[in-house]
Amino acid sequence: MPYPETFTGFQVNGPETWTDFHKNEFQPKPFGDYDVDIKIEACGVCGSDVHTISGGWGKQHFPLAVGHEIIGTAIRVGPKVTLIKEGQRVGVGAQSYSCLDCRQCKNDNETYCQKQLDTYGAKWPDTGIVSQGGYSSHVRTHEHWVFPIPEALTSTVAAPMLCAGLTAYSPLVRNGCGPGKKVGIVGLGGIGHLGLLFAKALGAEVWAISRTHSKEADALAMGADGFLATSDKDWNVPHKMTFDLIVNTANSFEGFDLDAYLSLLDVHAKWVSVGLPEDDGIKVRNQTFLSNGCFFGSSHLGSRKEVLAMLKLAADKGIKTWVQEVKISKENLAETLTKLHNNDVRYRYCLTGYEEQFGA
Repeated sequence: MPYPETFTGFQVNGPETWTDFHKNEFQPKPFGDYDVDIKIEACGVCGSDVHTISGGWGKQHFPLAVGHEIIGTAIRVGPKVTLIKEGQRVGVGAQSYSCLDCRQCKNDNETYCQKQLDTYGAKWPDTGIVSQGGYSSHVRTHEHWVFPIPEALTSTVAAPMLCAGLTAYSPLVRNGCGPGKKVGIVGLGGIGHLGLLFAKALGAEVWAISRTHSKEADALAMGADGFLATSDKDWNVPHKMTFDLIVNTANSFEGFDLDAYLSLLDVHAKWVSVGLPEDDGIKVRNQTFLSNGCFFGSSHLGSRKEVLAMLKLAADKGIKTWVQEVKISKENLAETLTKLHNNDVRYRYCLTGYEEQFGA
């Protein structure tokens, strides 16, 4: 069977028309010795997709097909590929390149490599070709960023784990989430609900923290041990200095009382922000950290090792993303990304029906 020389995807031409998707052919980067071609069957819809095409994160390379929670079948593997076999069901997340040679890469911190490239919207330095994402027929990716998917996970359950899941999982495991620890998850969206599921699976006592009580029943159904609504009077007072770790997944800092959140942390405990809001962010004063000496930082995606461990944990513990399936089409993409822009999702959209659009 001949391999496709060009791929087809649903692209946007710019932020002025970000809900207008065009089905175009595009040229992927040249096939390398370590590359894998993947025929896509499902792709999660990430908040990053909306921020990117709507202009919220600034200038981008258009036309662009977004999508970086990709599941499909490896249909072609390069001659030096050892990690993936042809015919395997595999996934690709939000990162598709790093140098694999620097100090960071050699210490399983390849997501922090200075040469890292994103799965979509990045320019390949040797050709200038812009990487295209998973709203497409195929994706071509270096084997290091292609992950075998355990049989126990369906494609639509696994797909959102490759960006949203990893974004929550990495800071949890790197900061000691486990038995005997009290962990807070701020924001119950795509990332937050997977953070709650993973923190619970890792054995921690987990509290969901949200603005209102509207998602409380869902959080408890996901296994949360408790729920705090920040619109309640003195919501933080009974829990001051009792949390070992808080992962903040919130997508906005509007009306965000940072001091109240940080007051929850035990001495030298950590607050890790993983959401990337479009607004100006929050003002931080040193006095905020003095009462408990807490630490404030961030986290970006995770390593290949962490992806494989996360997928194994999900398979072993039966973790299921709360997913809403949508068939990929020009019309459905416009509607789905508009809904996501308006926070109308419980808790991750996942695109399916690829064969109907792109053929078998």
